Amino acid sequence: MSSLPRLGACISLDAPRRDQRLRMGFVCLLQRRDIASSSQKAERSALVLIWARFSSARRSHDDLSVVPALCPELDKRCQPHLKATTDSWRVDETHMKVKRVWMYLYRAVDSQGHTLEFRLSPTRDAEAAKRFFAKTLAAPQTTTPRVITVDKNAAYPKAKSELQAEGAIPDSCDLRQGKYLNNIVEQDHRFIKRRVKPGLGFFSFETAWSTGHRYEVMNMVRKGQMRGVEKGDFMGQVAFIASLFGVAV
Repeated sequence: MSSLPRLGACISLDAPRRDQRLRMGFVCLLQRRDIASSSQKAERSALVLIWARFSSARRSHDDLSVVPALCPELDKRCQPHLKATTDSWRVDETHMKVKRVWMYLYRAVDSQGHTLEFRLSPTRDAEAAKRFFAKTLAAPQTTTPRVITVDKNAAYPKAKSELQAEGAIPDSCDLRQGKYLNNIVEQDHRFIKRRVKPGLGFFSFETAWSTGHRYEVMNMVRKGQMRGVEKGDFMGQVAFIASLFGVAV
């Protein structure tokens, strides 16, 4: 089996030769046996294509700042393609270790398990919950919530009350609190824990945010939340991500 072409070498080539090298790398990644699932193959293949294209656009393949810069760019280009979600929110938080300190990753999904929004925060209080609710309300794929399901964290009722007083959330919106009502979002935490746990934490807040951001966006693609890309269609997912950055597959 041929080896995977070095990314830096691909970027330094002219466009036709670079595309040929990237296609070779794409095939090699799909044939690697140490990648467990087809979804992982699709994700890694797409990210190689994106990273190469984005680095080339910056004209600096030795600039490692492209890694955190890639994540918001990926999110921005995916947003116009997101399908609408339901008005039933399931909100919870999980943990990520940054500099040996636990940070809180707020996450929300709808009744079908589709990701609404996510936010990394150093605190777990009413102000952090309010900021997360506000960010979720502003997301392009979300609708005004009819019901918000949360755990017993006392910060959520206070955050909701403040947003209702400001007119951001309608008075008709119901807040449900219960230990076993949030199984959908708690089950959805598993994918982020499975990826973050082997790394044993992050060395900076920016790195944790950008890495978690990439995990979340790619998971949304994998769930089939993009228009025209279905869940389980791994080759279609790769083609979709590549098309966002103008890379031929």
